Amino acid sequence: MVFRSPMAKESKSVDSKNISVKKESDVDSSPEVTSNDSKTELDKIISSGNLLHEFEESQLKKELPEIYVGDTVKVGVKITEGNKERVQPYEGVVIAKRHGGLNQTITVRRIFQGIGVERIFMLHSPQVASLKVERRGKVRRAKLFYLRDRVGKATRVKQRFDR
Repeated sequence: MVFRSPMAKESKSVDSKNISVKKESDVDSSPEVTSNDSKTELDKIISSGNLLHEFEESQLKKELPEIYVGDTVKVGVKITEGNKERVQPYEGVVIAKRHGGLNQTITVRRIFQGIGVERIFMLHSPQVASLKVERRGKVRRAKLFYLRDRVGKATRVKQRFDR
């Protein structure tokens, strides 16, 4: 029985009769792309990227407060009932932040009638009418999912005074 190491190289023989060489007449004769054509295509790609970037910047809200994980926030949510529209406050602790730019979201947790309720808000959404930081929290984690397992006074977050 012969053992080969996995690192051993295997040599392969090449049969010269099976190799075919393409002649110039066999190769597709496609028209050459001039540098001007490639520049205009590149400009189209760049300008479309700029258009998306400009559109996203125009949709961003300008006056959002600095929000950190652990903060207690009050989010004013627009609710439409029939033809009426009102703003309902939702107050709770920010337990997670995700993404950035136009897709930035926060997860807010509150206790309602003894049951923990979490909502995810897109900060730059038109459904979010207002956002106010009620108090700053002092935490040492980026995500506060451990608060889900706690009940009562154990869910409190220490207050931070330096921000």
